[in-house]
Amino acid sequence: MSDARGGGAGLRRAAVLGHPVGHSLSPTLHRAAYAALGLTDWRYDAVDVTSDQLAEFVAGLDGTWAGLSLTMPLKQTVLPLLDHIEPLADVVGAVNTVLIQGTGVRRVLVGANTDVYGIVAALREGLDRRAGLDRQGGVPEVRGGAGAGSAPAGAPARSAAVLGAGATAASTLAALAQLGCPTPVVYVRSLGRIGSLMRAAHRMGVEPRYALLPTAAEELATFDLVVSTLPAHAADEVAAALGATAALGGVLLDVAYEPRPTALSLAWTRAGGVAVGGERMLLHQAVEQVRLMTGLPAPVDAMERALAGALKA
Repeated sequence: MSDARGGGAGLRRAAVLGHPVGHSLSPTLHRAAYAALGLTDWRYDAVDVTSDQLAEFVAGLDGTWAGLSLTMPLKQTVLPLLDHIEPLADVVGAVNTVLIQGTGVRRVLVGANTDVYGIVAALREGLDRRAGLDRQGGVPEVRGGAGAGSAPAGAPARSAAVLGAGATAASTLAALAQLGCPTPVVYVRSLGRIGSLMRAAHRMGVEPRYALLPTAAEELATFDLVVSTLPAHAADEVAAALGATAALGGVLLDVAYEPRPTALSLAWTRAGGVAVGGERMLLHQAVEQVRLMTGLPAPVDAMERALAGALKA
């Protein structure tokens, strides 16, 4: 990857695409990075693009474009439009980053996945926080059940659960495998709609067990790690049921970040668990996107400050 400061003056463009996309914090993060890096010719926008519009949008990209960030519902729609897919994105079956290399007939579209990176980093933050609370006696150790126990920071967690079965769930399976959890339980709204996730799990070599979402609340206390990949408010019923659950000792990552905190994160914290907001995953995956698109180390502190400011606004 060439250094974006190494010459080649002129406008460079990137954008987050999705539908809807007006709420996205990606422009805040990427623009802060460009400013801190001195990339005055770089521009980052949010563009509302549906699945049906994606092919036309990609075909119209000119030589000023450096990359795309993709959110729902485009992470799988984009796959047939790419010239090359990096191995992690290929095995996951979901692309959230497109790198645009070359121009004209030599243009190459490369698909990558930084969601896995973001999920791993966010969960490690949660594990570090839990380890600190354990040392202070602030989080009860979970005893009994399939996921009993409490993993210290830096050590593999012993058990995990995933809520949802979409593209982000596939990235979550890969992230959990990296954290030492190759056999998570995946809670879904319908067992008839998990074919894509099952195929992704097979490619990764992980062996999840599938269960229906209404059963999740009574079992979540047994897990070290829980990741909700459900859209905003889709986990509210699970959150409501957590009030009758035994004290929680695990870490929750809710990838939704509006409202903030989500009902699930709030219920989790009230029950004694450690909740990590989806904005942490967003930050970390954006850090990796900036590195890939610009060829420069991302200015994490500047991006952190911009994120904090946006969340307070």
